Amino acid sequence: MQPVKVGLLGLGTVGGGTVNLLARNGDEITRRAGRPVEVVHAAARHPERPRTCSTEGIRLTSDPFEVVDDPETEIIVELIGGEGLAKELTLRAIDRGKHVVTANKALIALHGNEIFARARERGVTIGFEAAVAGGIPIIKAVREGLVGNRIEWLAGIINGTANFILTEMLYAGREFGEVLAEAQRLGYAEADPTFDVDGIDAAHKLTILASIAFGIPLQYDKVYCEGIGHVSREDVEYARELGFRIKHLGICRRDEDGIGLRVHPTLLPERQLLANVDGVMNAVMVKADPVGPTLYYGAGAGAEPTASAVVADLVDVVREFTLEPENRVPYLAFQSHSLSDDPVLPMEAVETAYYLRMLAKDQPGVLAEVTRILGDSGISIEAIIQKQPGPGAEDVPIIILTHRVRESQMNLACERIEALEAIQGQLTRMRVETLA
Repeated sequence: MQPVKVGLLGLGTVGGGTVNLLARNGDEITRRAGRPVEVVHAAARHPERPRTCSTEGIRLTSDPFEVVDDPETEIIVELIGGEGLAKELTLRAIDRGKHVVTANKALIALHGNEIFARARERGVTIGFEAAVAGGIPIIKAVREGLVGNRIEWLAGIINGTANFILTEMLYAGREFGEVLAEAQRLGYAEADPTFDVDGIDAAHKLTILASIAFGIPLQYDKVYCEGIGHVSREDVEYARELGFRIKHLGICRRDEDGIGLRVHPTLLPERQLLANVDGVMNAVMVKADPVGPTLYYGAGAGAEPTASAVVADLVDVVREFTLEPENRVPYLAFQSHSLSDDPVLPMEAVETAYYLRMLAKDQPGVLAEVTRILGDSGISIEAIIQKQPGPGAEDVPIIILTHRVRESQMNLACERIEALEAIQGQLTRMRVETLA
């Protein structure tokens, strides 16, 4: 059997893991793909540096365009990340009639509509399983395994760095900044952790998941995105006291008005399965008709888990070599001419329950004033905690859980509460989901 020749763009952590996996499990992969798969050409910024994989039989270069233009390579694996160069290389590979496998969530979330359209014109395949949740085959599960279902909602812990930080804050009682510094020392967070802790990375992934779940175009610009930087140790403790845990979730939900796409810290009941996913692990829960809720759990990053997803895409591409383009699995699960124009809801139209924490002067009538504002705004209260002031303190924390309400109503109520003379500074507000 003639081997399938692969060109690799990026020979770092995931690239090295991919080469190692193809070598270690080569016989198994060949049996599944029907042909051997081997990397013959690879681009690395510094080709002379030692690698985590054997480069025997692989031509190394510092020029990624050389790999794309190599007439021998049939599939290009893009692992360099970012947008500009990665997009240019991907489109160039497509124009040369080559299939592309990528682990680049930003590339797909921001430019996927253009890339998929170009790929359809050229009759080539784009694989992007590794772009979401590392080694968890969530793309294939939603796109193919649940093909007979109507997806109602999807919620996931899809950034391991944020999950590690919140886990440490819960179990070790530490503050956000302290745990972030440790995550950077351990290599879980970059020197600039913005993409992880501000929710951008998760928003890229949610954009992709929402498209394959609901058959809508990729619309990253319509995802509401909120990070975890404002979550305090006190919030984690108060949530636990109320029977909840705080997780950074990506949530997409369909209702009669449209589809909500949001990434934010979320209080989950401590009995909920997602609430018990700790450390750097990822998990995605999908609610569909008729199957009901299903949960997908595993490692969301790292050399081996991500390489597992890359190789899975390589095998799928090889299997589809002999298929006509119209008979291949659609990129976004639905046929391109059948994508939906269902509107993406603005955050103000989304309905959730809320956790509110405020600092108030220790004087009579303050709590009554706060609850009156909530009542006048049509917001029902589920629970209230009013703490005793510390020694010599004049302010007391008040914690309130509400029932479900539209975000627009909560915005107005929070403005009125913050305007009260007895309330000190801004409220802390987080959304509450039961995933029922």
